Amino acid sequence: MATDARAKFQNPDFRPDFHADLKVSTHDGLQFWQFMLAGSVAGCVEHMAMFPVDTVKTRMQALGSCPVKTGTVRQALRSILQSEGPSALYRGIGAMGLGAGPAHAVYFSVYETCKKRLSEGNPNNAAAHAASGICATVASDAVFTPMDMVKQRLQLGNSGYKGVWDCVRRVMSEEGFRAFYASYRTTVLMNAPFTAVHFTTYEAAKRGLMEVSPESVDDERLFVHATAGAAAGALAAAVTTPLDVVKTQLQCQGVCGCDRFKSGSIGDVIKSIVKKDGYRGLMRGWIPRMLFHAPAAAICWSTYEAGKSFFQDFNQQKDVGTVT
Repeated sequence: MATDARAKFQNPDFRPDFHADLKVSTHDGLQFWQFMLAGSVAGCVEHMAMFPVDTVKTRMQALGSCPVKTGTVRQALRSILQSEGPSALYRGIGAMGLGAGPAHAVYFSVYETCKKRLSEGNPNNAAAHAASGICATVASDAVFTPMDMVKQRLQLGNSGYKGVWDCVRRVMSEEGFRAFYASYRTTVLMNAPFTAVHFTTYEAAKRGLMEVSPESVDDERLFVHATAGAAAGALAAAVTTPLDVVKTQLQCQGVCGCDRFKSGSIGDVIKSIVKKDGYRGLMRGWIPRMLFHAPAAAICWSTYEAGKSFFQDFNQQKDVGTVT
């Protein structure tokens, strides 16, 4: 038997089939840093592309903010453009850029790692997808919340802040470090169900779309990810709007006429909103929130999956080069 093996390797035409028993990895065959880079790029593209819609949403949710005091998306947008011009829609985008990249790098890498461990090789494990999403959002929110607070304060327009670093410096000196995380608990409580709904819907929609036309999955990969992402983003956004309003109130308190809250309790903020604007106040900004998250999720997932595909091809070419 050893003689047969020696004869095969001495044959110049013999090429060992290193990939004969290769199985698809539940981790997509990517390294941790590759998930982080793909997620970082996806997050930046998503938030930068949809930033004006996010600004309108923030203005509508910040009760008492100036100059927007109207209730519809069209009225809010017209008010911003007439009083401050188009550039106002991009106030705070620098803070978004500083926060979105690192936060999404953490978000997707933690999600993929947890999904690999919790799914146990079952790609249809919805509970694993939801649990992985919750773990991802707890980690990423710790990174993103400070810059999200800075971003929302700058979005209010007449807040008095000259820019990102001026806002950071003044908040630190006037309110202390805790102000950067005043909404962290609310953000996690909002994003945990948001992410659970988002990832579960995304994975289910993606799987359903692939089953409809399995023979053309490769040709329609972008459409599948974009459609599944949009459906997941819209549903998750609608469900969690009340907590998003609470988060905006906590992050913008004391700016442009927004109330200050002594305790920072979610219950106290909800009572204040209901007292001032009724229960409908808890759904302020739900339309721009959905208009933001549906295309944003489509952009994010499409970009992320494209990044994963790039790294998969890169790794395969590197492996082939190593073998040859």
